[in-house]
Amino acid sequence: MRKTTFTFAIAFFIAGSILTGCQSSAKKVQDAQEKVQDAKDNVVVAKQELNQALKDSIQQFRKESEEKISNYDRNIAEFKARISKEKKETKAQYEKNLAELEQQNSDLKKNLADFKEESKEKWDSFKVKFSHDMDNLGNALKAFTVKSK
Repeated sequence: MRKTTFTFAIAFFIAGSILTGCQSSAKKVQDAQEKVQDAKDNVVVAKQELNQALKDSIQQFRKESEEKISNYDRNIAEFKARISKEKKETKAQYEKNLAELEQQNSDLKKNLADFKEESKEKWDSFKVKFSHDMDNLGNALKAFTVKSK
């Protein structure tokens, strides 16, 4: 009888351990799934914040670039007025140089207007190239000012 009771007790203990162990594994799986879902939610939120930051950056850059282009337009108009008073020989050369600067300025306007927000890599590439072109035009306008004076 003792053997039977002891065997029963051991069997009951093993069965209880198995059942208890299964429940904790199920709980662990559920906890892990909840953590994965939380991480996925955090990734989605982070992507949305990144996209919004990128859009804000693009809008700010567009605004600043449009202001620069507008300033370049005003400078070109001032140069045209100043050139009209020059001698005929120098006037032709100045008008030719000014036409080139005007074309560069209009190309910049077009490039800025045509850019579509696609990806961060394309935006970074566009921004670097566009900024370089803007700086070159600004330097050319400054050089033209010095030349025409």
